[in-house]
Amino acid sequence: MNQRAEQLIKSYVPMSEPGFLLLMSLTSPRHGYGIMQCVQELTGGRVSMGASTVYTILYKMEQDGLIEVCSEMDRRKVYRITPLGEEVLSAEAQRVAELASLASKMVRRLPLALGG
Repeated sequence: MNQRAEQLIKSYVPMSEPGFLLLMSLTSPRHGYGIMQCVQELTGGRVSMGASTVYTILYKMEQDGLIEVCSEMDRRKVYRITPLGEEVLSAEAQRVAELASLASKMVRRLPLALGG
């Protein structure tokens, strides 16, 4: 991994949930509204992202090279994740998986701790 990738991973990880979900949604090319729909589908409607949130994150991630515009249709930009973005997404996914594993272990112990 190059130094730029390492620096970006350090600056992005841990990620906000909207940033993580947006980046995850761009593993397939999408425009802004498509991203909003994908995030709602991924989360079963739990997370609903507004246009200002989506476009703020898109702008920053595009500037940092995590995503890129792959086409433009009728003033709609279609974005996709870059290899650098995939590295950041992978690092965050690993961090979240570790947290989930720890939480799962803790939850399994809770009834014993509460019961006595």
